[in-house]
Amino acid sequence: MPFLKRPQTTEPLVKLWDKKAQKCGPHHTVYSVNGDQYTGEWMDNKKHGKGAQVWKKTGMIYDGDWRCGKREGYGTLSKTDPETKEYVRVYVGSWRNDKKEVSIKHFAIIWSVVNTNTLSAFRSKGAGTCFYSPSAFYEGQWREDQRSGWGRMQYENGELYEGEWLKDKHHGQGLLLLANGNRFVGTWSDGQKNGHGKFYYLDRGQLYEGFWVDGVAKCGTVFDFGREAAVRPTVYPIPKVCLQDSQAVLMEAQAYFTEDKEKSTETMIPSHIVARQYVP
Repeated sequence: MPFLKRPQTTEPLVKLWDKKAQKCGPHHTVYSVNGDQYTGEWMDNKKHGKGAQVWKKTGMIYDGDWRCGKREGYGTLSKTDPETKEYVRVYVGSWRNDKKEVSIKHFAIIWSVVNTNTLSAFRSKGAGTCFYSPSAFYEGQWREDQRSGWGRMQYENGELYEGEWLKDKHHGQGLLLLANGNRFVGTWSDGQKNGHGKFYYLDRGQLYEGFWVDGVAKCGTVFDFGREAAVRPTVYPIPKVCLQDSQAVLMEAQAYFTEDKEKSTETMIPSHIVARQYVP
């Protein structure tokens, strides 16, 4: 009669140790081989819940929400200042799939551009702020780690842009405030003025309203605007000039440049578009 072994009732120590190593729930600081460290909550051996991660190589620290090992939810990303050795904020806002992202579906805008240096906008809740330097920052919508949607960017040179973005570039309706107080309100495409817009030269008391192609004003009308409050007004006001049909001239020129933009060719504008018969 063969000898029968009694079936094993306890698990091997290797399996027990492996189970104990599986992290789930709140946990003390865990140090990685590369020097990174994480303190917070876990689930199924992945960072999940609230926690703080420190990257040794970059000196960056993230404190916020995690999901299945990735930053997801709301959190703050900071870096070490090389001079003060203190942490300064780099980004504060929402994350998705380990990247900066905010989803804002509805918003309404009210422009305030006449005789004022402020811009008012009503926006729905939700925002992410990225700090590029002590004087330069962006707050608004993100998608896949890029500025996309509605947002406001304060530049180091004193300029301010507020409006629509797409893949880190001005795209859509937006307002650009220059450091000298002048401003542009209109349509942007791929980071440049494209389409209808108004440029307020408040320093000299003039307003240009017209059509832009790749950042260059192609056709439009210049008016006197706020000459009394201008810092350096023009010597003479703009004389009133009347055309038989000024709107037809602008519309025809606009149609030409729009078609020219689509063809992406550089040609001379036909002479019959340049002017119409003046009415004395």
